[in-house]
Amino acid sequence: MADPSPNQGPVVEADGISKRFGATVALSDARISVAPGESHALVGRNGAGKSTLVSILTGLQSPDTGTLRLNGEPAPAPGDTDAWRSRVACVYQRSTIIPALTVAENLFLNRHSLDRQSTGALRPVRWRQLRRRASDLLAEYGVDVDPTARAEDLTVEQRQFVEIARALSLGARFIILDEPTAKLDARGIEKLFEKLRALQQQGVAFLFISHHLQEVYDLCTTVTVYRDARHIVTAPVAELGQQALVEAMTGERARGSEPTWSVTGRTSSGGAPLLDVSGLSLTGAYQDFSLIARAGEVVGLAGAAASGNVRLGETIAGLHRPQAGTITVAGHQVRTGRVPAALAAGIGFVPEDRHIQGLIPERSVAENATLTVTDQLGPFGTVLPSRTRTFAQRMINDLDIKTPGPSTPVAALSGGNQQKVVIARALATEPRVLVAIRPTNGVDIKSKESLLGTVREVADAGKSALIVSDELDDLRVCDRVLAMFHGRVVAEFEHGWSDEQLVAAMEGMAGPTDTKEDNDSHH
Repeated sequence: MADPSPNQGPVVEADGISKRFGATVALSDARISVAPGESHALVGRNGAGKSTLVSILTGLQSPDTGTLRLNGEPAPAPGDTDAWRSRVACVYQRSTIIPALTVAENLFLNRHSLDRQSTGALRPVRWRQLRRRASDLLAEYGVDVDPTARAEDLTVEQRQFVEIARALSLGARFIILDEPTAKLDARGIEKLFEKLRALQQQGVAFLFISHHLQEVYDLCTTVTVYRDARHIVTAPVAELGQQALVEAMTGERARGSEPTWSVTGRTSSGGAPLLDVSGLSLTGAYQDFSLIARAGEVVGLAGAAASGNVRLGETIAGLHRPQAGTITVAGHQVRTGRVPAALAAGIGFVPEDRHIQGLIPERSVAENATLTVTDQLGPFGTVLPSRTRTFAQRMINDLDIKTPGPSTPVAALSGGNQQKVVIARALATEPRVLVAIRPTNGVDIKSKESLLGTVREVADAGKSALIVSDELDDLRVCDRVLAMFHGRVVAEFEHGWSDEQLVAAMEGMAGPTDTKEDNDSHH
């Protein structure tokens, strides 16, 4: 490797970093160190603390405790944007390039002095000089892109190259890549990796964050694993096998007593097909997805952030219109892309984010729980308060919602009880199929058990439930689990899977234990 820089110390060194948001511990005594010219992977499951670390390393957040040094010097003051940008940059999964501007304009945007591009406050921008300097800059880093092209006409990897070139031109020699391959095809990944290896030869260091563990082995020399907000291990990639890596991410789970809704010992459901999804495709999310869920069955749809599982669940609930495929409930085809049509067909929906899609916080528990069934609560479109209260009280009793009463504003409830109200609303229509997206997100352990018990009861009453989640505890309630990766089902597991098996499949490393062939086209 070429001599990276006169400073042979780490380009970044973080130690003893802790960060809390209210009661949530986002990082606890975490650390990481990256050497010049190193390609260092940071892996961990959702909630492990990776995003918080990135926000601290890039100066967006300040740690509560700990030290951060960049190129051997203390980190710049918070808010000193130029100082941060000259030391570290992040290429996010969502591009920060502005589509309507040219490549040259994007490269020199937001430079306070425009590198003395124009002196004096109101001197016009010299466009020819700007384009020439953009050409030189792109050539210096071997980026083959026309500086006059509009950014919206570039491929995904070309946009990433422009972001990397912009970061390097500001002086940064440490670049964080957050899920950079999520939207790339195999050819694009190959080009990106070639570019990164060439830049490493020039001493540029990368922190590579990916849910695709095979890429860690393809690109990186060192890997750090975070779990539950803590640093677990840092090791040379060559010395950490895939199984050891997945175990570090999941932790050895002590198997306690089975919860009340145990799936163990159930005979596999021979009920009639209630939900039949056939050949569903949505560009950029998932391709050719098919599934049959029977009466009495809970099916899990497991997948990490870019897997397409959430968009798929939302499609079944009517939030997106797929380009191809059909959805049938109890033999009747559902009109896709329309929430009322899905509701009318018998599909109940628990959305991913109760704060955005789920609840009206200032309204009462009763009003929130009955939003989907106002037509049943009075004649000719009127809603009778007495019927609303009675209906809600039945739900409060059935789901054990801890609230002073039906008229309490839902904002006054705990997270677990708010989530029970969202589920109550989904069940109010007495759906045949319940689609629940990350149903226990952000709730305590007792509420978690109770919520999953409710989903299990839906199936036991002869309905079907689909749980869309990356939370292993959510998926344990399922009779079987389909693992998705980059828009496709790569494995299917009967109940009794191990954490390592399922996480490996969700991270794109479906192994020989899977009951389905790995049809992922990513590698």
